[in-house]
Amino acid sequence: MSTAENESTCGCAAPTNAVPRMTVAAFKSALAAAPELPLTVLWPDGDPIEAHFHITEVGRVQRDFVDCGGTVRRTVTCLLQTWVGDDVDHRINAGKLLKAFAHAERVLDSDALPVELEYEACNVIHFTVTAVEREAERLVVRLGGKHTDCLAKELCVPSSSRAASGGCC
Repeated sequence: MSTAENESTCGCAAPTNAVPRMTVAAFKSALAAAPELPLTVLWPDGDPIEAHFHITEVGRVQRDFVDCGGTVRRTVTCLLQTWVGDDVDHRINAGKLLKAFAHAERVLDSDALPVELEYEACNVIHFTVTAVEREAERLVVRLGGKHTDCLAKELCVPSSSRAASGGCC
């Protein structure tokens, strides 16, 4: 499904516009610029997640797969797992998250990985991290949505010449 189609049919609140993905290097640089500031994470619609969230994991996630056209592919990301506990007075600051990144360097193996955030709300959902911006006395982590796509459109998307063959999916 194309982005334009998603915009008209997607029932979720997340915008479907393509947004840049932040790398580990850029994320760590933003944290290092203001290590004393607390973090606020904003959903794609601009609302914040709970202020007392924890980052429980900084990990490297590799997914190897075959698309519907038969091409072997790999995606590798840095995944920040969040958890919201009962300790409503808990706050994480940029310096504490930067220390977690330091511990994770040996598993991340690259500062060029795109950063994603995982959150549990009935289901576990993933978001891209699109920006980290300083606003007054906090650092704001902005999230963007993730969407599925066909990676073999040249084989799968119906056209007059391929419609008779049925495509690949």
